[in-house]
Order: sequence, then structure tokens, then C-alpha cells
Amino acid sequence: MDTLEKLAILADGAKYDVSCASSGVNKKNKGGIGNSKSYGICHTWTSDGRCISLLKILLTNYCIYNCSYCINRNQNDIQRASFTPREVADLTVQFYRRNYIEGLFLSSAVEVSPNHTMENILRTLQILRNEYHFYGYIHVKVIPGADPALIYKAGLLADRMSVNIEQPTEQSLRLLAPQKRLPAILTPMQQIHNELLTNSEERKKYRRVKKFVPAGQSTQMIIGASQDTDFIILKATETLYKRFALKRMYYSAYIPVNQGPNLPALTTAPPLLREHRLYQADWLLRYYNFKAEEILSPEHPNLDTEFDPKISWALRNIHLFPLEINKASYEELLRIPGVGPTSAQRILSQRRIAPLSYDNLSKMGVVLKRAKYFLTCQGRYYGEIPIEPSLIRQRLAPEPQSVQLSLFF
Repeated sequence: MDTLEKLAILADGAKYDVSCASSGVNKKNKGGIGNSKSYGICHTWTSDGRCISLLKILLTNYCIYNCSYCINRNQNDIQRASFTPREVADLTVQFYRRNYIEGLFLSSAVEVSPNHTMENILRTLQILRNEYHFYGYIHVKVIPGADPALIYKAGLLADRMSVNIEQPTEQSLRLLAPQKRLPAILTPMQQIHNELLTNSEERKKYRRVKKFVPAGQSTQMIIGASQDTDFIILKATETLYKRFALKRMYYSAYIPVNQGPNLPALTTAPPLLREHRLYQADWLLRYYNFKAEEILSPEHPNLDTEFDPKISWALRNIHLFPLEINKASYEELLRIPGVGPTSAQRILSQRRIAPLSYDNLSKMGVVLKRAKYFLTCQGRYYGEIPIEPSLIRQRLAPEPQSVQLSLFF
């Protein structure tokens, strides 16, 4: 099998991994090729939706595990292939020189053993950084169970690393991936977190200490393969952010690729709207000072598909509104639907000069279509309807999408 045939197989296999970060680090070019900027890489999309600004591939799709949800599990009869570290390095440099890509996203199934696979990933990084002097962005997957020394060496060469947690609970992991254990996945996450803290302290004392994973770590969770509720998923997400200081949690709507008694039917559509709502809730955790228990609860375990999580929270807590825009604190402003961190900061800055009028709010980035039902401006309410959740829901409900009728219907 030649390199291009391998590329077709292993690039297609990598499309199920969505934790494809492409920003977060500045790296100067020291006489080699490529560079990396903290504001990210511009993305280009292929016809089937794959991103090609990063060379996104698997090192191998041979796997010793039999995870129910994975297309690469060892019981599947699929075409298999493996790259050598040299082949991946050569492809990366050749694609960069042709201006196809800006960096590399390297994931892998587990071939032979975790150490064997992690050694090949490390060797790929060594060739790119030390032989080819490639300074572009590199994101690699950490193989749980690999020797900590291999993970540390890879962390000195990669820009970002990620360990896929895949399922939010030990029970779901045992059900769908019985060969894996949650503590084994969390162990390398803890190692990366500890190394980041140690590296940060060392760099304060010594100027020439090499950076360890300068863009931090992330992880991915598969949504819809198990019966876990959104509340369980958000609680797990919140714990991971606090415990390991993750840069991002990525949610991947499960695409039915395998049959199994514990999996959705093959005809089940991927839960894309649910994935979208979870990303919105994730932003509330990261940037809006929300807690998982505020967004959802055991009594309300799943996100509303009709409204975004912030509006749903506001409607359940309507007794807290309306808030006076000229008196509310920064934390209170963030709770108003239609007000984000940037617009809240602008409101605080402007209030120091003069009281705000309702007409000024849209210029500051406030989405008045949503916000007007939850605020007052100089004591006046502009919602035009009583502050009743049922009435506000009717006003904010999305219009039904038109359907093109067939001539033969």
C-alpha cells in the first residue's frame, strides 16, 4: 500500500475525532519552516465537511481495543493501514510547502500496545521538530496507559495534547468500552496538568526552560452513544475543568457506525442539536460563571432543544428579573440573555461616564431581541409584554422552518 492509499484511509478515520484545536500558542520561527500564532489558523473545509487547515490523520487504525462506538474497533472488518513516523513527517512538510496546511493534528488507534503507539507518535514529533525544524502547530493525542516518560517527552515537542475521556462515567465506559477504565484515562490528564504547573514555576526562575505543551490540554466526549443525561455530562465537564484546567471540552455527536445492544440503531440521526446546546452550556461554565447545578438539575436533566441554556435558565428564574442595566453588577449583567462578557464590560465602562439609555445598548453589542424581556433601562421596561415565562417563550420561540412540498406529495 503506498502513502496516498494510506492517507485516504487514515484521514477518513480521523474525521470522527473533533478535538482539533488550532490556536492558543505563539511560536517563533528559528530558521526552520512554519510558525504558529495564538489567534489561530484559518480553516478550509472539504466537500464532506473535513477541515484541511491542519493535516488531520491517524497514525494507524489497527486497534487492540473493541470499543462498541468506534469504527476502528478490532472486530470491525474495515481496511487497515499504518503510517511510519517518517511518512507522517514527510507528508506534513510536503503539504505545508504546498500551502495545503498550517499544522498537524495526529491521533491514533492503539496498535500492539499503548507504549508502542506512543513511541511512534513521539518519534514523529522528533523527526518534525529536530530533523526538519518544523515550527508549525502540532496537536497530538496521548495514549492512556503509555509510560509517563514518553508523554513528558512528547509534551516538550507538541503545542497541545489531548486525552479523550470518551464517556462521562465509569459505568458508561464499562458498558461500551469494557477494556478501558476511567482512572487510566484520568492519570495522563493529571500528569499533563502537574507538568504544566511545574513548567510554569520553572520558567519564572529560569529563562531558557523549554515550554511544556504551551497551548494546554483538551479532551473529547462522545454524545448520544450512552444513556447519560446532559446534567451528568455537564457535571463531568465542570469537574474536568476544575481538576485539570482544560482549555476545551469537545463534544462529538455519536454517528451510528456499529450495531450493538447498548448502542442506538444504525438509522438513528446524530444528535447534532444536542451537541450544539452542550457547547452553549459549556460556554456558560467557562465564561459566564455558571455552575452545572444552575443550568440543569436531577429534576431537569436535559437541555431544552427549543431555547439556548441561558434563556432556559432565565425563564426558570424569572423572579430575578428584570435587572436595571445601570445598576446591575458584572456578574448580574452576564445572567441577562443577550448580554455577553464584551458587552457587559462596555456597559460598565460607559456607566462610569453617564447613565445608559436603551438606544445605546445595541451599539454595545447587546442583543435586544432577547435582552429586552429581562432588563430595565433608567427604570423603564421595554419588553411590551408582562414578565411571564409563558408569554416570553411565545415571543422568543423560533419560527417554524418552511418545508418545500414535492409535486408528487
